[in-house]
Amino acid sequence: MSTEKVASNLDILAQEVDSLRAELEELKSSSLPEDKLSMVVFSGDLDKILAAFVIATGAAAMYEEVVMFFTFWATPALRDPNKSVGGKDFMSKMFGRMLPKGADKLALSKMNMGGMGTKMMKGLMKKKNVFSLTQFIKQAADSGVKIYVCQMSMDLMGFEMEELIDYPGLKSAGVAKFLAEAGSSKASLFI
Repeated sequence: MSTEKVASNLDILAQEVDSLRAELEELKSSSLPEDKLSMVVFSGDLDKILAAFVIATGAAAMYEEVVMFFTFWATPALRDPNKSVGGKDFMSKMFGRMLPKGADKLALSKMNMGGMGTKMMKGLMKKKNVFSLTQFIKQAADSGVKIYVCQMSMDLMGFEMEELIDYPGLKSAGVAKFLAEAGSSKASLFI
């Protein structure tokens, strides 16, 4: 084979390699999920919210990013018992009275027994040196776990951002924000 033919074949091969590299980079940037866990936290039960924060804090050690999206009955867990907002309508006031005000007021989903089961669980957690929900929330904040609160749920229940806990970067968002986060995540959970 002539030197010109070899050089021509090498040029063609180099162009094909460059084309394949460009396609590979495009695939990497457009379709591979990010190193992220996204979760919807829907339940307002103590055991389920506790599980969500156990998973979130554990995942923070494994993933570059962890995102929690609180909606409907989970939203009251983020209320600060020491904050209140005036000027609410009747329905908002009723939701405020009927729903738990903060992490410490949540009840178990099973075996609550009029609050006795919740007290027993909290006592057992303390005895076994397991973090309380409040401590898990702090650990999540320290680990950089992002929390978004469903704006629609807050509107329906009459909650305002000003009455929620102090949590770094806590933001309200719509379902589109969660879908964008989940769409680019390696894993998504619903609790």
